[in-house]
Amino acid sequence: MTLPDLSKTPKIDKVGVHERTNRFCTRSIKTSAKQMGLHLALSMIDLTTLEGRDTPEKVKQLCYKARHLDDSIQGLPNVAAVCVYPTLVGVAKKELIGSGIKVASVATAFPSGQSTLEVKLNDTKYAVAEGADEVDMVISRGKFLQGEYNFVFDEIAAVKQACGKAHLKVILETGELETLDNVRKASDIAMHAGADFIKTSTGKISPAATMPVVFVMLNAIKDFYKETGIKIGMKPAGGISTAKKSLQYLVMLKETLGDEWMNKDLFRFGASSLANDILMQLKKQETGIYQSLDYFSKD
Repeated sequence: MTLPDLSKTPKIDKVGVHERTNRFCTRSIKTSAKQMGLHLALSMIDLTTLEGRDTPEKVKQLCYKARHLDDSIQGLPNVAAVCVYPTLVGVAKKELIGSGIKVASVATAFPSGQSTLEVKLNDTKYAVAEGADEVDMVISRGKFLQGEYNFVFDEIAAVKQACGKAHLKVILETGELETLDNVRKASDIAMHAGADFIKTSTGKISPAATMPVVFVMLNAIKDFYKETGIKIGMKPAGGISTAKKSLQYLVMLKETLGDEWMNKDLFRFGASSLANDILMQLKKQETGIYQSLDYFSKD
């Protein structure tokens, strides 16, 4: 793995990106396709709790929700993963035995990333030792914005090695990267350093995921695949709370990367509140009546 020649990174046409992403929001989706899309979106969700007040009981409740989204609706898929802090990975792992639902853990001094490499590697190794199937790391945005691209690359590569068999999702925290050109550059660095997924945000910074940002990242994935033959996953996280918005992202995914990326192995939503809105829409399709959001558990 080597740092790519960033002088060759394509410049982003901001106006063109916004015009293109606006078109994804005007697609008409038929009822049958909408139902399939909502099931697909549900299967791609990482249910997440990342608060200082998280407890084992709260994580157990979230895992129960992951396994029993709504038993009154037939044929629902499982969500993709439950994402927690490293200290609660063991709890989630035990609760999800036999479900096929992955356990993901944030690491590397999430969400700021302001720590030493030693601390970040120990954080990662601890999460994996506790049973994490996936690790969501944050890049050092300060170093990136200073132009220390080799530092960022080497740090990601070191965390990837520490992950062992666990998949690595690299969080760019795009709300702090300032420009779409920087988003593209950070995406290229992360993929060449060994990321299995690139992810927009921690959910702690606004703006989080936006369609222009995700479109730029999807195109970076497309170019990387053409160059290497390696498929990298994508995870927009934060700010995607409605079923309608999730379908717009899936339209963008299909038209940018094609059917091969239309699965939970290569695309995720980091948005726990999204699950409830999708369940409400599916219940409406089944019964013709909207349920109150209070019908569904918040965690």
